Amino acid sequence: MASEVMAKPHPLIASDRVEGTAVRRPNGDMIGHIERLMIDKVTGKVSYAILSFGGFLGIGANLIPLPWGRLRYSTRFEAYELDIDDEELKRAPSFSADKDFDWGDRAKEAELHRYYGMPPYWGGF
Repeated sequence: MASEVMAKPHPLIASDRVEGTAVRRPNGDMIGHIERLMIDKVTGKVSYAILSFGGFLGIGANLIPLPWGRLRYSTRFEAYELDIDDEELKRAPSFSADKDFDWGDRAKEAELHRYYGMPPYWGGF
């Protein structure tokens, strides 16, 4: 019975299965992969996906926080889709792997949402 439940397709995915998932452009070109998710403690909703972009074998990669709503899952590529070019990604708010984004600074988060033209997950602009 339990294996029967596990075999049925459903719209949910465990967070550990999202980490490492490819991020591609609509044409299928590889951009990077999901490094981790940031989840709002109170609502339980995913707020950001952290995209690992650039570098070689994980060295020198930038970590780019993307508003979760900017990504779309593509069953065609079995990857998350992001319609953005390399230059836009290079200018995007980011942080290096040895430092973390200041999640306690709402102004930085607001800047991030303005960059992507998306309303903040907490409301307003």
